[in-house]
Amino acid sequence: MSSKNSVVSEKLPPGDGHLERSINWKQGLAIALGVPLLILPSLGYIPLYLSAAAILIWGLSVLQGFMQNTAYAEMATTFPKASGLPGFAQHVFRTENYQGKYDKGKLIGGFSAWSYWFAWNPVLAIFAILVGGYLHGLFPVLGETFSEFQLAFISGAVIFGGLFVVNWFGLKEGAILGYILAAISLIPLIVLAVAPFATGHVELANITGSWWPSDWAWDLHHVLILFGIFAIAQWSACGWETAAIYGPEYKNPSKDIPKALYSCGIICFFAYILVQAAVIGVLGVDGVIAEPISPLIPVAQAVFGQAGSIIAIIMLIAAMVLIIQTAYLGSSRAMHSMATEGNLPRVFGKTNRHGTPFVAMIVTAAFNLVLISMGSLTAILAAAAIGYTCANGISLFAYVKAKKHPSFANLERPFKAPKGWKNVAIIFGLFNLPFCVIGVVYLNSLEIGWAPTLLGFIVLALYIPIWLYSQHESRRNNNNNNDNDNDNADQHSYS
Repeated sequence: MSSKNSVVSEKLPPGDGHLERSINWKQGLAIALGVPLLILPSLGYIPLYLSAAAILIWGLSVLQGFMQNTAYAEMATTFPKASGLPGFAQHVFRTENYQGKYDKGKLIGGFSAWSYWFAWNPVLAIFAILVGGYLHGLFPVLGETFSEFQLAFISGAVIFGGLFVVNWFGLKEGAILGYILAAISLIPLIVLAVAPFATGHVELANITGSWWPSDWAWDLHHVLILFGIFAIAQWSACGWETAAIYGPEYKNPSKDIPKALYSCGIICFFAYILVQAAVIGVLGVDGVIAEPISPLIPVAQAVFGQAGSIIAIIMLIAAMVLIIQTAYLGSSRAMHSMATEGNLPRVFGKTNRHGTPFVAMIVTAAFNLVLISMGSLTAILAAAAIGYTCANGISLFAYVKAKKHPSFANLERPFKAPKGWKNVAIIFGLFNLPFCVIGVVYLNSLEIGWAPTLLGFIVLALYIPIWLYSQHESRRNNNNNNDNDNDNADQHSYS
């Protein structure tokens, strides 16, 4: 493939759309370490449907992440300039040297990237709402002055603004913040997961005695619910693919990307299983359902006393800032990738002299302040899960095409998935599209009505007019460039 067809040109100087290669796998892992914290919004949600079997769902979902992310690791090293899932799909599905007005393959790749952006983007709003809720409970005086919505909005504005300033100076500085926040939040999270087992507060009977719902039946209704639960769980447990989205910014992508991905995946596997098992083991299924938003707080109270609950809230707030950081960087890189591919207006690909896509970051922050106004964690999460399943399905199909299509056959693949992995990709691609999408839509209709589903599909559908405008913009710029070339040629002929 020629360099002009690459997702991001190495020759572009900072400020002209270039992402600097400034981090190693440890720094990429540090940024992605917010992913284990994505379990927090669903700790009390999945047991509501599956009782203690929620532990199994988390384990299976992280293993699903290994299946999918092995394909993404190969794609990330095959296309080292592509920004993760958004970059892979756009690069593979577009038609080289397309002469028509609209390239349908490019539209598919762009839609996948847009879906991925919409999947990660609401993380900022979800955790800003949680931060506001925890602050409301931690400091009663704040509750006398501000409502939970006002605290959530203020928290979002302060956190988004602070992260924008920190990441203005490049991804390397964001990784340093990731190290700090990982130490503050992940270590106490693991302590809360392990301490109940060490102190004997975990009652195995709470797990084994309520392993599966007594009213469960393997009929169509419950199977669709199960697909929906997997979609919700996948949004959390497979999210460590974000370590690959910084492909253009790793110093040595062929080695750094697989190391960052698998290290984060192993951490997620143990963290998700231990955290959910500890919560159910201490509180029981009924106790978890009674505290659907913050079940870790009564766990901390049981193990460490009243002071433990205060420490837990402070720790969780730090943890939420970390995952907001992860999502903020990931979603802004997705927008940057779409803009450099011509699937979004060019302004979203603009970077500052440090290589930071600051326009995309501003738009991401503003969009999430609007989402905070919805106020419902469940509605926002359900809408985001629709985008995430679409993005994974299309990206896995992109991997299959990249393995089979002649134009990609001779590309160097520094990291190769095991032989026959395209069959694994097809299976999980179909699992995402259509099964998980159908499941989460069905689950939404039962639980919270059609509002989140409509929100998800409206945001996804908005991409069509935006994409059409982007194609018009690209053709206009190409025509202007051709006119300038002709003018220069005429001037040269008369000189």
